[in-house]
Amino acid sequence: MVSSATNPSVSTTTLNRQLPAREYVYSDQDRRVVDTLRVLAADAVEKVGSGHPGTAFSLSPVAWQLFQNIMHFDPSDAHWEGRDRFILSPGHTSLTLYLQLFAAGAGLEIEDLQALRTWGSKTPGHPEYGDTDHVEITTGPLGQGLASAVGFAYDQRRVRGLLDPEAAPGTSPFDHHIYVIASDGDLQEGVTAEASSLAGTQELGNLIVIWDDNKISIEDDTDISFTENVEQRYEAYGWHVQRIDWLQTGDYVEDTKALYEAIINAKKETDKPSLISLRTIIGWPSPKKQNTGGIHGAKLGAEELGGLKEVLSFSADEHFFIEDELLQHARTVCQRSAEYRKTWEAAYQSWRDNNPDAAKLYDRLVARELPQGFDEAFPTFDASEGSMATRAASGKVLSALADVMPELWGGSADLAGSNNTTMAGEPSFLPVDRQTTSWSGHPYGRTLHFGIREHASGAIVNGISLGGLTRGYAGTFLIFSDYMRPAVRLAALMGAPSIYVWTHDSIGLGEDGPTHQPVEHLAALRAIPNLDVVRPADANEVSIAWKTILSQRERPSGLILSRQGLPVFDRSQDAFRSAEGVARGAYIMVEASTDNQETTPEVVLIGTGSEVQLAVAARETLQAAGIATRVVSAPCLEWFDAQDEAYRNEVLPVDVLRVSIEAGVEQGWQKYTSGHGHSVSLEHFGASADYQTLFREFGITAEALVDKVNSLYNA
Repeated sequence: MVSSATNPSVSTTTLNRQLPAREYVYSDQDRRVVDTLRVLAADAVEKVGSGHPGTAFSLSPVAWQLFQNIMHFDPSDAHWEGRDRFILSPGHTSLTLYLQLFAAGAGLEIEDLQALRTWGSKTPGHPEYGDTDHVEITTGPLGQGLASAVGFAYDQRRVRGLLDPEAAPGTSPFDHHIYVIASDGDLQEGVTAEASSLAGTQELGNLIVIWDDNKISIEDDTDISFTENVEQRYEAYGWHVQRIDWLQTGDYVEDTKALYEAIINAKKETDKPSLISLRTIIGWPSPKKQNTGGIHGAKLGAEELGGLKEVLSFSADEHFFIEDELLQHARTVCQRSAEYRKTWEAAYQSWRDNNPDAAKLYDRLVARELPQGFDEAFPTFDASEGSMATRAASGKVLSALADVMPELWGGSADLAGSNNTTMAGEPSFLPVDRQTTSWSGHPYGRTLHFGIREHASGAIVNGISLGGLTRGYAGTFLIFSDYMRPAVRLAALMGAPSIYVWTHDSIGLGEDGPTHQPVEHLAALRAIPNLDVVRPADANEVSIAWKTILSQRERPSGLILSRQGLPVFDRSQDAFRSAEGVARGAYIMVEASTDNQETTPEVVLIGTGSEVQLAVAARETLQAAGIATRVVSAPCLEWFDAQDEAYRNEVLPVDVLRVSIEAGVEQGWQKYTSGHGHSVSLEHFGASADYQTLFREFGITAEALVDKVNSLYNA
């Protein structure tokens, strides 16, 4: 492990990330390129017949300043570690980004603009992570981009703390800024309020948000629903706030110099995130549809398209046209990028030469390699330890990984003691002046405190995961996965390796009652494609579950853990097979037997989590009655489905009666059992009582499972 307290560093004074890519420039050629990009946006939407042209027009000069003058970005290398990150939170205006990538020669050409929103194109309707180079995150569900940008900012600070903590501000090769364009809709979504509050608390000076205050949404003028003073709200969050009004003179003047200067001021503000409130006119300079909801999400039509081209002095008969000279001018950004990158590479090499241990860590993180000692770090638990809640076992696993896996970090939505998400002895991630009597730490700490902000915690962990080098996790009760769901779904859509720790997983949480007892949540989460839902049965399954989750980076995982104590199965006995089978999603935990010899089962009982112990108890009764019974622990049905057919049929033979038990709705289990009604399940909400009473009264018992099997076996 590289210690942030002892890791040496040499100042790289030739690198100053507080400076922009170049001084302010907005020449006549720049203006002509920007106008050309507006026309290209109109042509693209007109051709496909759908899309969002309005903000692509009015944001064109804003994005031009970012990509040409402000950001450090390499058009030829979307993964360069020294780049600034750009997040287009209103993903519907995807053309705003695509047009800048086209202009800069960053992987898109005119044919890609012509293919907007069509099958297999690099220009889908919303920016899609993995489909288009330089798209840092999938955006479209409003609010998610800005909220996840806070996670990107978290990740940058944590990575700097791991690799180069002693460098002066702005001089480390691991310093960069996160730039966000946000819309009225983004700031109306609650998740941005949650995340922005955290950004202010964390004093994230690396985060700069430009709010496109155009006062128009689909239902037209936002005065019908959005009237608060946003600048004062963000000042209250602890942000640095600036206001630019392109309408202040009465005429509409795109004062790009004022915007540029505001961004430079924001870069100088190192202890606060920045909001630049920019008053624009949506759709400007479209002659009749500007400043209306009608230009938000529909093509202009032939008459308005012709009018736009006339206003901008373009031929109405030319489509998808850009002068070669203008395109060459736009792509001079490649030369500026190359020049800056030489400076960055020199600083990076100096850092490597003077920080060999940190360089080894960096190389491992970039290569996505697991650390030395990873396999050995995971604890095993002995049955003699008695019962143990799987949430408690998870906490022990995390603490065991602390020294081995410095890239792993996370926390809870104000439930640290309940979720067991805190690695023992690890400092909190927070400014020094935010320490409390209960929590100490520093800006490069490891323990995250999300407050009661489940949605933001999910989005922030997505940003951390997409940052690329660290692995983040967020914890809350399983019932509140509902509050996180949009972020969870987006992680699954992107294949981001986010980790969600969801405890208090059933009616087993007891007296808090039905408001806190998840019933439909396992089924609902399993319905999300590409999300691994993992519900271990005992402490050893928890250990293998964490190991399996951390061994892959292709998709998110939800770890479902119990509040109540569960028995630690005695794996030293021949009866109970190794928990290593967890990695395959479902495995034979206890085989059927006759005369103490393993035999072909007549019945297979399938359980997850706390109900596996009930399947084991039911097996004893059925075996005593002469019914050869196998118990399968199935902690992750997604992992099981990924196994080959031979293995799946070996574990769950198709010609054998299969019955499941889980303290949740039956929905989804029919695929694994012998059919509908072959489950012991819970098809209604819970109640307030101790968990033993609830399981008994609601029939989630070994006896109920035996009765179910007998009714089906003897039918």
